[in-house]
Amino acid sequence: MDNVKMWVSDNTPIEPQAYNQIKAMATLPILSGHIAIMPDVHWGKGATVGSVIPTRGAIIPAAVGVDLGCGMAALQTSMRVGQLPDNLAEWRSAIEAAIPVGFNAHSNDRMLDRVVQLGTFTAFEGKIRSLRERFNNLNLHAQIPHNSRHKTEDVAWKQIGTLGGGNHFVEVQTGDDGYVWLMLHSGSRHVGKTLADVAISRARTEAETRGDVLPDKDLAWLAEGSDSFMAYVTALWWAQDYARTNREAMLALLWRALQPFIPEGTAITETVNCHHNYVEQFDDGMYVTRKGAVSAREGELGIIPGSMGTASYIVRGKGNPDSYYSCSHGAGRRMSRGMAKRTFTIDDLLSQTAGVESRKDPAVIDEIPGAYKDIDAVIAAQADLIEPVTRLKQVLCVKG
Repeated sequence: MDNVKMWVSDNTPIEPQAYNQIKAMATLPILSGHIAIMPDVHWGKGATVGSVIPTRGAIIPAAVGVDLGCGMAALQTSMRVGQLPDNLAEWRSAIEAAIPVGFNAHSNDRMLDRVVQLGTFTAFEGKIRSLRERFNNLNLHAQIPHNSRHKTEDVAWKQIGTLGGGNHFVEVQTGDDGYVWLMLHSGSRHVGKTLADVAISRARTEAETRGDVLPDKDLAWLAEGSDSFMAYVTALWWAQDYARTNREAMLALLWRALQPFIPEGTAITETVNCHHNYVEQFDDGMYVTRKGAVSAREGELGIIPGSMGTASYIVRGKGNPDSYYSCSHGAGRRMSRGMAKRTFTIDDLLSQTAGVESRKDPAVIDEIPGAYKDIDAVIAAQADLIEPVTRLKQVLCVKG
């Protein structure tokens, strides 16, 4: 594949299904250069997870995905690792009480009044006000089926500061720098998915109207200059801001929830917040879709998590143009959720998450570390894209 560049190794293999998907993606006429494949690559809906797709004059909504703006956030604290208690059960209970998980939401949209924000509350409240005003002006919002439109808007404000399910998580980490870190993974929740579903449906319809011959209907695109493209891009930028604000709200809730347990005077010394399912428009007008990839411009900090029983990394970008200034977004799955459930047992989960305060029940077996690639091999495979800054190991994990 002449228009594909890969950052993979024998220790970060590509399964046949993903390889075939990459070949299909490489045939698209809207590409504006090569596709960059990250070492955490695996099969995904529409496009391969762990891919960076440059397009001109078009965006593929299904390649961006349904969790618009999904990403990571982390805080480095001044608390030393040696100050952690041996038992973190109370910490986990406090986090679970503060941050709704799964399909749950806050009971009302004024919960942010109670948040001790990481900065000034006035500035944070301004972000919410701006999101509300922009949401009401989204043309794509008007395309949501009428019977679910009100629910979508109502839930949107109650879900700011909530985790979601699947592979989303909140963790307490110990760093090889000797400090305690807090980390979380989440995105744009129900409202992002709803907006994405509308755009994906419109892209399929317009592809049929144009008579496009596609290797996969989920590779249908919206063409720049059309009303549907403008509606999608406006909604996309909004959802990415919503997702980032959601993570900021959770960091604030997390920080407040842990105040009774951390030493007085503990401060936040570093904050990182990065998308990994999103679109960036470059200065030359090219659209770069990062489906499971993080911006890694020179000097830029990013987060590459492992799994609920292995290491994660804070990394610094090297600004490699061959990857469109990108790096991987995680370890990457080496087997599907269904395969993981068929392969592993509760005993395996207990063994692989030993020493981590977390759920140990059948509902999280699909998130077992053994279902993921070796995070250290993934980091090694992209040495020309990033440099590790801090290696982290979780001691507490809250799953959605």
